[in-house]
Amino acid sequence: MCGRYMLVSSGEELSQRFQVAEAPPVERYNAAPLQFLPVIYREAGQNRLDFFRWGLTPAWAAEDFGGRLINARAESLRERPSFRHLLSRRRCLVPATAFYEWLKHPSGRFPFRFFLPTEPLFALAGLWDEWCNPETGELLRSFAIVTVPANALVARIHDRMPAVLTRQAEHLWLHEQTPVTTALSCLQPYPADSMAYAPASRRLNHPQNDDASVLAPDVELPEPF
Repeated sequence: MCGRYMLVSSGEELSQRFQVAEAPPVERYNAAPLQFLPVIYREAGQNRLDFFRWGLTPAWAAEDFGGRLINARAESLRERPSFRHLLSRRRCLVPATAFYEWLKHPSGRFPFRFFLPTEPLFALAGLWDEWCNPETGELLRSFAIVTVPANALVARIHDRMPAVLTRQAEHLWLHEQTPVTTALSCLQPYPADSMAYAPASRRLNHPQNDDASVLAPDVELPEPF
């Protein structure tokens, strides 16, 4: 699963990269579930940026799902009730500069940061929905990150990875006129030879640790790393 990612960008970079009218600067080294994070979605024929909660609650839910639906497996999007109706109308992009996966080892769990050397700011495929709290009438917009089988690089650490989109796939995934079958074809493991990774700090285990220090490994890595 994808349970942490990083987004560090100026507002100008976000605005230009994702063609939104305006965007605030974002400095999140340890973005975690249940936090409100930037999402790019379509509204009135335009790209919009807003902060949605990570952890999807479908519109039909009787109660808030909280952080139970942070990921959506690409292979089962058409079967899961929580996701299938969102495929045609509520696809989104989740801007990122890296994502993290943890290596499970007898001596502990070790985080690694995955990034794109030639694409410092990229997009993860997401699905979003709007839920109305039946008691208060308050509206909640929330999202889940789509995952795919790991490519050869990420597979050294974990068997799944977020669906990192190519530039062409970003447009197809986000645009409301793209047929569902075409949108689903965008959900492929990103080429391993276009990615890189580096060890990170185990301080990432705690969401309150959200500064650049989490990028530096703080323990010696086990073999073969």
